[in-house]
Amino acid sequence: MTVRVMIIDGEAEFRSLLMHHVSTHWPDATISSYDPVSAGHLSDGFSGAGNDLVLLGDRHGDREGLDVLNRLTKVPKFPAVVYFGKDGERAAAEKAHAATFFERDEFRHETLAAQLSDLLALRERMKRTGSSIIEGVRSGGEPAIKGCRLLDKLGVSAHSAVYLAERQPGGQKIVVKVLHQVPDLDDTTGAFDRFLQEYELIAGLEHPNIVKIHELGVADDHAHITMEYLDGGDLKQRLRAGIPEQQAVAYVTEIASALARIHGVGILHRDLKPGNIMLRADGGVALIDFGLAKEMRLSLEITANGEIFGTPHYMSPEQGHATAADQRSDIYSLGVIFYEMLTGEKPFRANTALGIIYLHANAPVPTLPARLARYQAVLDKMLAKRPEDRLQAAGDVAKWL
Repeated sequence: MTVRVMIIDGEAEFRSLLMHHVSTHWPDATISSYDPVSAGHLSDGFSGAGNDLVLLGDRHGDREGLDVLNRLTKVPKFPAVVYFGKDGERAAAEKAHAATFFERDEFRHETLAAQLSDLLALRERMKRTGSSIIEGVRSGGEPAIKGCRLLDKLGVSAHSAVYLAERQPGGQKIVVKVLHQVPDLDDTTGAFDRFLQEYELIAGLEHPNIVKIHELGVADDHAHITMEYLDGGDLKQRLRAGIPEQQAVAYVTEIASALARIHGVGILHRDLKPGNIMLRADGGVALIDFGLAKEMRLSLEITANGEIFGTPHYMSPEQGHATAADQRSDIYSLGVIFYEMLTGEKPFRANTALGIIYLHANAPVPTLPARLARYQAVLDKMLAKRPEDRLQAAGDVAKWL
């Protein structure tokens, strides 16, 4: 089956980036591209007919992207819309019935590819039952999980949702990640395998700076993972308020310790960023979101296919060049985070994702302000362009601080 994807956005480079991601994942896909800035806004009669998926960016000239999303998803039988918007727009995009949401400048190839595959498979399944794909994504109500009471939905994607919950009895707050449907024998999405992988990768890791996994449960209509609830917010939120120098040093030391633990058992995180680092009530940090982490040998096989993984702002030069990633790639990402914690700014900034990737590969490491000069040497080592010039192990970070 030929997959038909339409890309809508007013920025040419972003459209090209999405075309690259789609064609890498589906080489035979039929891709159409529309620029609402130069060609004019889509007509009110546009139905999306002939497309399996629509990738909608938030650049529409004098119109708000969310307004365009709202209009399109109200069209009967409109294809599933993947929306690329700004930080903080997730809830509004979900309310507008986006099938899934990505921050425009912070998404990685593998996450996007997995979501597109899941949405396409769900579309085919909904066709067989006569339902629309948007209804399929949002149908069924909240799952019933023995011993848990769901309190709030924290996030949702094509096949899974994350909830704040409390144990019953006892009232202990936990996080529950639910895969909405356990695939049957004709399902080929791989969603269940990815879900199990997340559990298997981190369930056995005991470390104060890695989220604790409690249990895996499988029912007739869903599977779920329960994990500890970290109520301090994430590092991304903390960065907005500013982080004192000594606190930044403490955080980077703890994150490096967690990386050393996962690298020691042959796992790469590959998407280290402030949004995947949670704060504990005691002031410590914990790594989360291992759903797309990979064993090192698997990572080498995948990146050899020429696919790009990582969030552009925190992605190593070798990931941007689509060459093999290893533990030193995580160290580079940690260096970016450390620089951002110290200065309040990202070390490499550009208007597009491709521009950011270029700077990671070619621009020199920025010079820290004089008051922070003592950390220049360790940042130079963590952010070295060539992996062989970088710190070779996460455990070495503390030795340089």
